[in-house]
Amino acid sequence: MLPECQLFGTLGCHLCEVAEAMLMEFVERGLLVELVDIAEDETWFEAYSLRIPVLRRVDTGAELGWPFNADEVVAFLR
Repeated sequence: MLPECQLFGTLGCHLCEVAEAMLMEFVERGLLVELVDIAEDETWFEAYSLRIPVLRRVDTGAELGWPFNADEVVAFLR
């Protein structure tokens, strides 16, 4: 079973859009990804503003920072 994840980003972030599009392959195979807009929370903004997009596992809190590719996501989800 695939872990639930969050993708931290914000509107207008080109790299976030690229990451989201790349993750669609995984979503189609059952990965749950919550899109989290860092502009909605000051804590998120402070933590992620210079690092977005960031993929975070909900179960472990592990984070995968950009740039990442499909192979790295597969390894991250194991």
